[in-house]
Amino acid sequence: MITLTQPKSGSELEQKLDLSFDKFLEQCPEDGRYELVDGKMVKILATRIHYDVAGLIMDAIKDEVKRLQLNYVVNDVAAVLTINKKGKEQGRHPDVSVINRDVWRSDRQNHRGIREPIQIAVEVVSTNWEDDYIDKLAEYERLGIPEYWIVDYLAIGSRDYLGDPKIPSVFIFTLDTEGKYQMTRFQNGVRLVSPTFPELNLTVEKIMAA
Repeated sequence: MITLTQPKSGSELEQKLDLSFDKFLEQCPEDGRYELVDGKMVKILATRIHYDVAGLIMDAIKDEVKRLQLNYVVNDVAAVLTINKKGKEQGRHPDVSVINRDVWRSDRQNHRGIREPIQIAVEVVSTNWEDDYIDKLAEYERLGIPEYWIVDYLAIGSRDYLGDPKIPSVFIFTLDTEGKYQMTRFQNGVRLVSPTFPELNLTVEKIMAA
């Protein structure tokens, strides 16, 4: 499961400060994965199966980008600037990011920081499922990310989403004309329908087999 812990690097004073996104990028260690949450830098720790699931999705999308020669970069290193409901800067680190190549290459000396909306953010759900279903959903919608995937392979989210009994699911949220997310749920062997990658051949069953 993913857990969030305070990083051990840096002084105690730095860790107590409310970091801006720029300060977060400056102080973020090179090793590991971190997010800026409510002014604090937190380290993301994930299980091997979590990484396997994210890796399978990333490989499938990369193959599609290569096959169709699309103008996207697909990676797991981007830190995306979002704003929470209190107006505070957050630094989110999606498990998979699909980014317009021109945006990515516009400032390649930057330390992974992205201030524009990326094309797709993929989050693989773990025990802190509320972060993905509630906080990040609102932040990504507010930022204007066209497509957001929640991959709940453990079926640990709310029954309001997963049904009863809870079934492993992938939720794809897409922005409507008013800038609000509309949700589609996918389960079992149903092929995921991505507006960005309409020919992508990926199902929840394939993801579960990672």
